[in-house]
Amino acid sequence: MITSVNNDRVKQVVNYIEKSKARREDDVFVIEGMKMLREAPVLQVREVYVTTRFLDKASEEDKEILWRYGAEEVSDEVMKKMAATQTPQGVIAVISQYHYTMEEVLEGYNQDDEGAKPLILVLENIQDPGNVGTMLRSGEGAGVTGIILSKGSADIYNPKVIRSTMGSIFRMPFIYVESIPEVLETLKANGIHTYAAHLKGEKNYDEFDYTHPTAFLIGNEGNGLTKETADAADTYILIPMKGEVESMNAATSSAILTFEASRQRRGK
Repeated sequence: MITSVNNDRVKQVVNYIEKSKARREDDVFVIEGMKMLREAPVLQVREVYVTTRFLDKASEEDKEILWRYGAEEVSDEVMKKMAATQTPQGVIAVISQYHYTMEEVLEGYNQDDEGAKPLILVLENIQDPGNVGTMLRSGEGAGVTGIILSKGSADIYNPKVIRSTMGSIFRMPFIYVESIPEVLETLKANGIHTYAAHLKGEKNYDEFDYTHPTAFLIGNEGNGLTKETADAADTYILIPMKGEVESMNAATSSAILTFEASRQRRGK
């Protein structure tokens, strides 16, 4: 049992939580909570830590999972030091990072419906970790087959992103790219029509047909899409708003568009 906050393994987990560089170097990220651990692919799990307090109340099923991974018991003080949340859930795990190819993102790797047409989210310079995580989660619910992010977007392995995904991080293929405009050319070459959520759109988003291979472009929370990226899109689409609201939250825009595509695809 680990009882010292100065233990090297404890310090390493804290390092993973606080520093993206440490996560990249060791190719890992950190999850918290039993729910996330249950959903984690077995081969991705590297280390697991659990408090005695959690074990005392855990179900036999949860105990079996924890022992399968050789979970290390830690004190409540150590867990509080390791956790990224104010009220730790009693379980922390170190997980191997994912490395998807562009082909897997475009083909909808890990999707239940092998015949599903691509439904891609292209995110440019999305800064808020909560937004990125919410987009993964709502995207999975809407049937998004993959996510493409610019290098200027938040780190998908940031603990705030991981918590916001509620497990979707394990199932949603994603990839970071240097140039969004160049990627749009790749999408077009693969028969995927690209739609930019833009205030200059002349038609509302629900006036288009998304039953064909589709990609939605969502820009930075404050500045929207860069001009270069917006110009490279096939079509501008508009999300109409009332009142004095000038722009829609990025995650909200993403959900509106992808669930409209989902609605159309269920109906045809």
